[in-house]
Amino acid sequence: MEAVLQNLERTVELLALSQTQIQVLEWDEQTLHRAFQWARYCEQLHKRFQSNPTVRDVMEKHLQATNERLQVTFQGYTGMGFSDLSQCQHLLLVGLLKNHAVPSAVLKLLFDASSANFEEPSKDDVGYCTELIVVKSACKILSGINLKRSVSFLSPDAEVMGAALMDVLQTILLPVTGRPNVDLAERFLDSIVQTCGENRNLSFILAAALLSKKLDRNKTAELSTTTTAFTTTPGSVSEDFLVGWIIQHNFHQNMLSTMPSGLLMDLCQHSVKFRLAHCNTLKLWGSQLEFDQSTGNWVQICPTNGVSFRDLADRYRSLLGVCPSIREEVEGELTALMVVDGDFDVKGLSVWTDLLAELHGRF
Repeated sequence: MEAVLQNLERTVELLALSQTQIQVLEWDEQTLHRAFQWARYCEQLHKRFQSNPTVRDVMEKHLQATNERLQVTFQGYTGMGFSDLSQCQHLLLVGLLKNHAVPSAVLKLLFDASSANFEEPSKDDVGYCTELIVVKSACKILSGINLKRSVSFLSPDAEVMGAALMDVLQTILLPVTGRPNVDLAERFLDSIVQTCGENRNLSFILAAALLSKKLDRNKTAELSTTTTAFTTTPGSVSEDFLVGWIIQHNFHQNMLSTMPSGLLMDLCQHSVKFRLAHCNTLKLWGSQLEFDQSTGNWVQICPTNGVSFRDLADRYRSLLGVCPSIREEVEGELTALMVVDGDFDVKGLSVWTDLLAELHGRF
């Protein structure tokens, strides 16, 4: 039993060290592999002794003594209880992901299936992250978002969170094993939404994720005097999947309601699929307006659903200003909708006629 307690103490110390900046700088593949081995060892201890009151009591007292010693050594150390032993791998992974001092080579190993050594290699695992750990850990990081939003651009916090989200998606969809796990990717995104609830910051995280490659290219261009033409990269696979998920879950409507126009236009210019969803939503909102003869204005049929005529016109005006090709595309769609309505050049008969007139300064 003495050897078990010593191993338990060393593992708790290892978890504490994984959250420090100086010690973790020296970690390499061997250290990482050994750390997860000890984490799994503690999970096995929990499974073996959780129903044994005598042994459990001894281990809890030893953990308490270890915690008191580590709290003196490591500022901010919160301690571990016996129940925490059941999720040691998860705690280790979260600690490493939140530690900005972790070497980049070690971070890559966390999601590299070829570097892991599982007892059940038949499972479709992603590096040291089993499906459960991937979802729980990533959600824990992303659900803690408390961003300082700007009215015109993404905050650095949002950029970091978005890039992390996209990196995890790319690892799942383009693993080194060559076996994309679409189901896991969907569960990962669904779990983030469930964890975040009504957190409006999620719109900014999703936007930053979609724009992460563009932001990286912009930063690279600022540091270099030469530029290269943009070509399709593996990241575009993750972007396409994320846009499809956003549209499938109608989350783009939440993004339209919570995000500033500038960011929406960046997304529309960056992703054709997102732009189509954006335009479809605007057309839906337009179809929900009706002309009030008494006031001479277009009003919402249902005040809680959609936008006003003025807001709709402003959103279309923003789209027209993105670039000439999008302007031509959007004006063509509005003209086609006007023709379907009868192609009357009279105010109040077709919302599309009046929108075009508003955008062109007529009436």
